[in-house]
Amino acid sequence: HGFCLGGGIGLVGNADAIVASEDATFGLPELDRGALGAATHLARLVPQHLMRTLYYTSRTATAAELHAHGSVWKVVPRGELRAAALELAAEIAKKDGYLIRLAKAAINGIDPVDVRRRYRFEQGFTF
Repeated sequence: HGFCLGGGIGLVGNADAIVASEDATFGLPELDRGALGAATHLARLVPQHLMRTLYYTSRTATAAELHAHGSVWKVVPRGELRAAALELAAEIAKKDGYLIRLAKAAINGIDPVDVRRRYRFEQGFTF
């Protein structure tokens, strides 16, 4: 809920599933502050050209926009956020824990993006 900017994009970009409130705002204001970073994570949330536009302009996107791009699973009123997130977590928790860990390892293994390496590469331009 609220602002998910800068480092928050890193957290969301690494999430397995995203439930957001209607008032959530996502973006990377780093460029306006003389820094770089987290474009790798933003690229996991929106298509490449939109990521570049958001990054270069420091503009933000709404939860509804990210939902339209498929990165936010569900958008709910702020007062329903906790319940919606817990509902999804409970559904996943009902699954066999061993199989969920295997599924996560498999998904991470086929991910074409080495997030850690790419993030460090970005950071090298600032520090």
